[in-house]
Amino acid sequence: MTRIALLRHYQTDWNVEQRLQGRSDRPLTEEARQALARLALPPGWADLRVITSTLRRSIDTAAALSSAPSRQEPRLVEISWGDWEGHRAEDLAADPGAGFIPTGDLGWSDRPPGGGESRADAWARMQPALVQIAADPVPALLVLHKAVMRILLALAHGGPQAETPEIKRGRLYPLTLRPDGHPTDPGAEIRLVPR
Repeated sequence: MTRIALLRHYQTDWNVEQRLQGRSDRPLTEEARQALARLALPPGWADLRVITSTLRRSIDTAAALSSAPSRQEPRLVEISWGDWEGHRAEDLAADPGAGFIPTGDLGWSDRPPGGGESRADAWARMQPALVQIAADPVPALLVLHKAVMRILLALAHGGPQAETPEIKRGRLYPLTLRPDGHPTDPGAEIRLVPR
């Protein structure tokens, strides 16, 4: 069993504009970089191995908080939103042809149109990476994305459709990974601390 902590990347311009980012590789805003410069990982969580997705908003968030070199894991990239990517949920909801379902209401097998990825698809690609992470007993910080974090937290809280805590920036979400990569034992969120 390996202890990990999930951390959501900091804000990009598309987050500010409330656009679905998915695999689009948007940079952190200057405001996000300034906020990160004032924060640190809490005691006991600062010396972890660091694993990020391959998107720069994840990589740059990790680099701002930890001097440890990070390892990029492509299987932990954000869900693909297909045709919805780059659009605001509000605009998609107003377009009857978009087939939009609010992302928080998507079922385990629901796929956005245009090659989007379901939560089940994302879990299938993430699980082998988590098995590898779990094979190393050293705790790890995973700097990821909201949709993939929601999957991991739901599984840790009891199953694919389990209620999950609101995923906030500036918080660590501790979990344990079983050898099969399945997340369990969710802990209370932990705030980042001022530098």
